[in-house]
Amino acid sequence: MSSEDLLPAPPDVVGFRNVLRAKWQAKPQSHRWAITASLEALLAILLFFVDSSLGYAVVVIAALFWLKRLAPMHRLIVQGALIVLPLAISQNWSLVLMFAIAFPLFWLDHDIRGKLLPFVALLAAVAYPFYQPHLFTIPVFGVWPDVFTGVVMVVFVMMACGLNIVVGYAGLLDLGYVAFYATGAYTAAWFASEQFPGKNLHFGAIGIQHDLPGIHVSLWLLLLAAGLVTAASGVIIGLPTLRLRGDYLAIVTLGFGEILPQVARNGDHLFGNNITNGPNGITPLDSPGFGHGLSQVTGGFLPENYLTCCKAHLLGHAVSSQDVFFWTALVLLVITVFCSLRMRESRLGRAWIAIREDETAAAAMGIPLMRTKTWAYASGAFFGGIAGAYYASFKSATFPGDFFFNISVFILCMVILGGMGNIWGVIIGAAFLSYLDREGLANTGSWINTHVHVASWHPNIDVPLYSSGIYGVIIVLVMLFRPEGLLPSRRRAAEMHEGVHDQPLYDVAHSGEQA
Repeated sequence: MSSEDLLPAPPDVVGFRNVLRAKWQAKPQSHRWAITASLEALLAILLFFVDSSLGYAVVVIAALFWLKRLAPMHRLIVQGALIVLPLAISQNWSLVLMFAIAFPLFWLDHDIRGKLLPFVALLAAVAYPFYQPHLFTIPVFGVWPDVFTGVVMVVFVMMACGLNIVVGYAGLLDLGYVAFYATGAYTAAWFASEQFPGKNLHFGAIGIQHDLPGIHVSLWLLLLAAGLVTAASGVIIGLPTLRLRGDYLAIVTLGFGEILPQVARNGDHLFGNNITNGPNGITPLDSPGFGHGLSQVTGGFLPENYLTCCKAHLLGHAVSSQDVFFWTALVLLVITVFCSLRMRESRLGRAWIAIREDETAAAAMGIPLMRTKTWAYASGAFFGGIAGAYYASFKSATFPGDFFFNISVFILCMVILGGMGNIWGVIIGAAFLSYLDREGLANTGSWINTHVHVASWHPNIDVPLYSSGIYGVIIVLVMLFRPEGLLPSRRRAAEMHEGVHDQPLYDVAHSGEQA
């Protein structure tokens, strides 16, 4: 036996490589892309801690590499990322992390990606107060929205989700949804202020002096009470009106949407009692008791700078009452979305969809129309009331001027833009339009007035003044080019494109002419 026979056989590198290659090729293409993108993301994060420019370079190279392998919509997203990435400040590590972590999500299976994206978006929203001050400036639109605007956006998203139950699920056109918003806001004002000084009722209110007149309820009981009162009002309004259909129902709901603000405006002498304090509104409202110890200073009410004056520290970051308001609004939004999804998949939700598709056929199948439609109306009113109550607590005031008809149209535009019937599309549409209304239009006007100069003419355009026309143009464009909305439900998308690409198997008219 030779000495060569005693030596261990050299490793079969080629065979091992072939085995790995075979296992790699056996994986679905989407899995291979996801693994590759994940490794690129990990490399970008590691290199960033060595040198921030290296981290940016890896993200840009990865984006360029994947551009040819993307669907048109994904390609547009990555191109947008490449445009805004160089505008980031050099020390902004959060941007590198966000872009790097986002890469694997594009190449996961559709079902997995659909389940992961909401959680990733929620985590980004929870961390938003921490990294928002370090974000870069958006060209034209200005800076990213502050936390105050974030609270307003979340409240409008909640209202859009509530209206989506009525319009998107049940197909009931409601042009007076602002009435439920107003009912919730005034319920919060009645149960968290000195509006009724003859009463001295306290139920779990934190930081409120016990001898303070009026009704004072804790925030969570307040929101529940506002939701129940608004749902009851939805039942009362719905019972006589939901017997109507189509345009007739829309006209009646429009009337109720106009009646309630008028009652609020003239409610200082309603039946001899001051119910709404008239045009002056009800202010201030109780502090929600978010731990800033204001009771010894203000008697439980919020000072003028209540959103930023009192700070605590969490994970090394300063946290204000405004941040806690934002996180609480996110909790309410998660509850709203969860309930909306569960209702859509329930027997009641199926009945709503059946009524939306064909009310006559639904009645023939044994679905009780009035009861089912009333449930939809009351459910949408419930979430609208909670949103109104929370926004009133956030502003510490309720005024009748906050509840004009244009608010109803504005919320309806959110549902139409996002995609009726799909909760995720409604969230996107509501967030976009509420940001545009709160900051986007004003920042766009400032940018135009600063950078656009034609000869000696300097524009001085107040863009928010034309907001209604701008929203109208947006809706018209959506109706022309994407009538199902930005992110519609599968059923809605199929309905809007039904028969577009169908070709007749036999042209009866043409064959008759030939005969």
